[in-house]
Amino acid sequence: MTDQLFHSYRFSETERQRMDLDGHLAYPSLLTQDVQVRLTEALAHIQSLERVEGYPNRFRRFAAEYNAFLESLITHPEMLKLVSHVLGKEVRYDHCATINRSGGNGGSHWHSHGYAEDHPHLGFIRIFFYINGFEINDGGLAVVPGSHLFRDTKIHAKSDSELESGWMLGKQHPITGQSLKIEHLSVPAGTVILMWTHAAHGVSARRPDSDTRWTVVYAYRNPGKPSGARWISQEYENQKRTDSNSPLKDLISLY
Repeated sequence: MTDQLFHSYRFSETERQRMDLDGHLAYPSLLTQDVQVRLTEALAHIQSLERVEGYPNRFRRFAAEYNAFLESLITHPEMLKLVSHVLGKEVRYDHCATINRSGGNGGSHWHSHGYAEDHPHLGFIRIFFYINGFEINDGGLAVVPGSHLFRDTKIHAKSDSELESGWMLGKQHPITGQSLKIEHLSVPAGTVILMWTHAAHGVSARRPDSDTRWTVVYAYRNPGKPSGARWISQEYENQKRTDSNSPLKDLISLY
């Protein structure tokens, strides 16, 4: 396990309110340089495994099961401290997936995810590590601040205009009362972004002449409801739950 994962950062009531208001929270350049290097190596390793025929998405979705460094970060003290700031102490690990985007990648349409829609006290967050950052309109993340408060699992749109004329039409932020607006982000290398699972988000296409955008996402939740996003193989879960020395033993169960 690496000694230091993050540079110093602050998570006070101000940051808590910002995340709850917007649905996401960005920490630019939070990852240490050593971790950025090791993550790039780990993600390149997973990408090389993906070339094995007959296993579509297996290595990408279950990345931590195939790379020791990615696995070690699940229970890194600094990671769990960050998670506890948002979700409290009672948490479960949900998944670790790579979302690398090479030059020419088409990006991702607008979408949202779900968890415990009828139990708003149960939280689910994704923590994105953008190892080499991204620019607007080049594999860049786009969000709709406040969209998470609708807890809508069926947000889908192929473009900004389709989202604006469809799901967003006439909607106001439940807290501020302002009309919902799309925000396109641009972040430097080493940025960490936290996001509530119900937040609407999309990703712009990667320019053909751009290098690979290296990214991994870790997800955690408060236990209590089934998780449709949970990517943990049964074999891996059984191994960790029966290993008394595994730091994952108490984090890996569904409930």
